[in-house]
Amino acid sequence: MKKRIAVPLENGILCTHFGHCQQFSIIETNNNLITGEELVTPPPHEPGLLPGWLAEQGVTDVIAGGMGHRAINLFNQQNINVFVGAPAKSSKELATDLLNNSLVAGANYCDH
Repeated sequence: MKKRIAVPLENGILCTHFGHCQQFSIIETNNNLITGEELVTPPPHEPGLLPGWLAEQGVTDVIAGGMGHRAINLFNQQNINVFVGAPAKSSKELATDLLNNSLVAGANYCDH
């Protein structure tokens, strides 16, 4: 099964504030193996913009530290799975954890 996993980054690790990240790592996977990674710069932050933009990039899953409930709902409307409360790790580490069903999700760090 192919997936495209998006991880918001700041200085190379998970950005805890999803909507204000420096870039996204989009991890390509096939049959639970990482086959590639692309770093993309998001458009300027506007509430509600990123779910549609990431859907246009073919993203199937998003790993985040924190995310507002409205954004989670917008991702769900795009048929994108959202995993919040992830620890501050590199995108490849987080994608590997997700693929191995060992991603530890904690509290959603976003309160708005």
